[in-house]
Amino acid sequence: MLKVKQIFTNYGNIMILKDVSVEINEGEIVTLIGANGAGKTTLLNTISGLIKPSRGEISFYNTRIEKMLPEKIARLGISHVPEGRKVFPESTVMENLEMGAFPRKSRGEVLEDIERFFEIFPILKERKNQSAGSLSGGEQQMLAISRGLMSRPKLLLMDEPSMGLAPLLVSEIFRIIHEVHKGGTTIFLVEQNAVKALNVAQRGYVLETGAVVLSGGAKDLLNDDNVKKSYLGG
Repeated sequence: MLKVKQIFTNYGNIMILKDVSVEINEGEIVTLIGANGAGKTTLLNTISGLIKPSRGEISFYNTRIEKMLPEKIARLGISHVPEGRKVFPESTVMENLEMGAFPRKSRGEVLEDIERFFEIFPILKERKNQSAGSLSGGEQQMLAISRGLMSRPKLLLMDEPSMGLAPLLVSEIFRIIHEVHKGGTTIFLVEQNAVKALNVAQRGYVLETGAVVLSGGAKDLLNDDNVKKSYLGG
């Protein structure tokens, strides 16, 4: 589905990603783990077109996308739930969800999907006319995930969905990730909670100082001594 081949990405004169290659197959959850500052967010931003790589190729269903504008990439079927939620704070919950559906034509189907997310997240229905900025952190994360799914993406990029949430909400977010995947969406997950991420994923990559240093099956990474020592607290 997605092939990232030998990507280099810079911020100004500082190289963040160095010769990164990643593949995601249709129907998988693939996780990317690494320390803060390793370049995980930069990789997702590069895939979704928010940052342009200086070298390398990115293909989505064999279509080259590394030079495309973000909105064109979204229309192809890639949706990005960014780090820190980044809802539109002055807009209502309802307006945020409608903005997530911008590539779609059928108003009726959009409203059906909004009702479906209101069933999954009843608190969003209660708050549908509130400004998104007035929601709690957990509620904003539910809104960000729902907004990301409103375009009915083929591939969902998720950047630190559990960051800053209470343990009970973290478990709920991972339950939702599992349900979204079960519904047919392929997921590329960046997550600080490496144990939960590797338990929900089929495969994983480890990123250190902008380079992939390890990859493999999620269970193999969970049992890898270096991964345990660096990321799993073992």
